[in-house]
Amino acid sequence: MKVLAEEANIPVFQPLRFRGDEEALDSLRQLEPDLIVVMAYGQILPKEVIEAPSIACVNLHASLLPRHRGASPIQAAIREGDAESGITLMHVAAKLDAGDMILKHSISIQSNETGGSLHDRLAELGPAILEEGLPLFADGSASATPQDDALVTYAGKLEREHGRIDWTRPAEKIERLIRAYDPWPGTYMELEIRDRIRKCKIYPGCEVLADHTGEPGRIQPDGNTLIVTCGEGSLRLQGELQLEGKKRLPVADFLRGTELPAKAILEASPE
Repeated sequence: MKVLAEEANIPVFQPLRFRGDEEALDSLRQLEPDLIVVMAYGQILPKEVIEAPSIACVNLHASLLPRHRGASPIQAAIREGDAESGITLMHVAAKLDAGDMILKHSISIQSNETGGSLHDRLAELGPAILEEGLPLFADGSASATPQDDALVTYAGKLEREHGRIDWTRPAEKIERLIRAYDPWPGTYMELEIRDRIRKCKIYPGCEVLADHTGEPGRIQPDGNTLIVTCGEGSLRLQGELQLEGKKRLPVADFLRGTELPAKAILEASPE
């Protein structure tokens, strides 16, 4: 957007924040906006910004609201096993992602979907939903459907520690977590190698082995793959692994160069 605006000699303002910045607020007021469109802004807009446009202040949110309000809706949709995700065009309200809904565009979540691939596919919906939605404001027909508070879920901000694998959880949920958190914040297990605890990043893909059971965290090399027992079933790691301080490698190459312990250190993942 910035590049296109500059090529068209349209002024670009980039305030770091609006809250508490009177200069930024004054610049916005002087534009006398009809409509403000926000996406992935990462901050709750102050009342002065929400009320600045003469028509509306709207937001593109990367979920099918009211499900997955908050900072990580894309990852949450995969992690929770949702069948679909999408973009919601909504009115901005003072409360996080709580505004009335205008339009929704949905897409199916694929069985091998990652956080990165779903992000890219949802990004393509943004222009389409704006192309449909903006004319509704021009002719005054834009709807404002309240969200059902009984259906609200929240997806908070993700940190690297959220990617720590807890092998006591079901294999199916761990497999979804690995896909959901690729590429950010990533997932990892902890291995005790030569009396030192080292992180090992795990990348998709993985196969759920529902009938393979045993002690959670138990590691079993199996040809060119690695099987780790979970709380329910097991997970076959067949993508890539990256030991702390080492290169990212296919599992087969990783196994040839790494002396593995009997099991992964069990650590509960932050909720």
